[in-house]
Amino acid sequence: MTLAPALVGKLEAALGRGGVLREPEDLKTYECDGMTTYRVVPELVVLPRSGAEVQAVVRLCHEHRVPFVARGAGTCLSGGAVPCPGGIVLSLARMNRILELDAGSGRITLEPGVTNLAVTRAAAPHGLYYAPDPSSQPVCTIGGNIAENSGGAHCLKHGFTVNHVTGLEVVLADGELVRLGGMALDQPAGADLLGAFIGSEGTFGVVTQVTLRLVRRPESVQVLLAGFPSLDAAGAAVSAVIAAGIVPAAMEIMDRFTLEAVEASVHPGYPDAGAILIVELDGAVAQVEDDLARVETLCREGGGRDLRVARDEAERALLWKGRKAAFGAMGRISHDYYVQDGVVPRTRLPEVLRQIEELSRSYGLRVGNVFHAGDGNVHPLVLYDRRAPGEPERAKELAEAILAVCLDAGGSLTGEHGVGLDKMARMPLMFSHADVETMLRLKRAFDPEGLANPGKIFPAGVAPEAWGVHPLERLAH
Repeated sequence: MTLAPALVGKLEAALGRGGVLREPEDLKTYECDGMTTYRVVPELVVLPRSGAEVQAVVRLCHEHRVPFVARGAGTCLSGGAVPCPGGIVLSLARMNRILELDAGSGRITLEPGVTNLAVTRAAAPHGLYYAPDPSSQPVCTIGGNIAENSGGAHCLKHGFTVNHVTGLEVVLADGELVRLGGMALDQPAGADLLGAFIGSEGTFGVVTQVTLRLVRRPESVQVLLAGFPSLDAAGAAVSAVIAAGIVPAAMEIMDRFTLEAVEASVHPGYPDAGAILIVELDGAVAQVEDDLARVETLCREGGGRDLRVARDEAERALLWKGRKAAFGAMGRISHDYYVQDGVVPRTRLPEVLRQIEELSRSYGLRVGNVFHAGDGNVHPLVLYDRRAPGEPERAKELAEAILAVCLDAGGSLTGEHGVGLDKMARMPLMFSHADVETMLRLKRAFDPEGLANPGKIFPAGVAPEAWGVHPLERLAH
């Protein structure tokens, strides 16, 4: 499909020639997101600078029945920001202004192209910060976080993006500008359209303005590092901490493969161990001190060794730098890797980790495990070499087998990376045909013509009898 010259001319008139990219070398930059398995070169890329320009672009797309994909920094790991065939990419990178920060109410209003870390940096002088912190925090954008309902290391205690967005200004797929929510944390009675929009993976429309809730910096923060002989032992320690009634701000696990890569990359000084556990506690000084002592005891009882508590902010930052650099660091030990994202109940973590190890041996591919252990959000990294015949296909099969293990344990397909293109074919494992029909009805209410990020999330052509049963029904059997 080639876009009509009339449409291209109208877009250039609305945005200026510098706001429309049409040269092949420019378009190639936008052919994929962080999940590089899927690639589609867009017909055109537009770079609006304001909500009014976004509205103009979307209206033109609607008029000419041209599909579009909104894109932030392209850090998505599910293929959710991959262009659609015959469509345009609507890049929000230039919409990166912080519009207002009201420290008194703990609210910040900004454009969707502002990076996650920039929000906390803006809030820091006021003793505030933004809680959701994906590993791609320095570069991922708030608009992308909203699309995927991103979480990060601290979602165990502080929640996901949906818990911190109070208001959105969005352009629907027909060009209509609407406002959802506002400054208040509690939404008005009726349908929760704000909550529905967050995590819709760009299939409902385009975010043009966001109001976020900021939180007060805690009185005390302590970070504990513990080495364990195995993933099994580290997973059991996580269950023990939660069972003791302690709710840390974060609990993160990395295995030996991941440690090798991280040490070579950012040198955080992690111990030589089968796995490490990072536990962060925050809150009132007395409570943190008491919880820290209990966590140390539970870790030692579970086989933990080389326990270390960060002495200051610099050491805390270094310990977290290792964790947040884990994905990128895997390039040190593997030519390619496939990032998976599933969720399992915390009590089933040790069992699921053992099954992942067994699958790794069965498929003959190494798996590096790094994940948000506190809420059971696992991120196995399947290591492979795309130059080796059959390895890319085997890696994908292994990643899908890991997802099946998560679901069998009572978990879900995704914790924060979304479905996108990557998990679309696995939707029948978790949802029934009736479930998905309900989701599609909601999608059509926002986007009747199917122009907003089409071809994502919902697999086409799957007969009703091929879909699964409701997860609760499956668990009952």
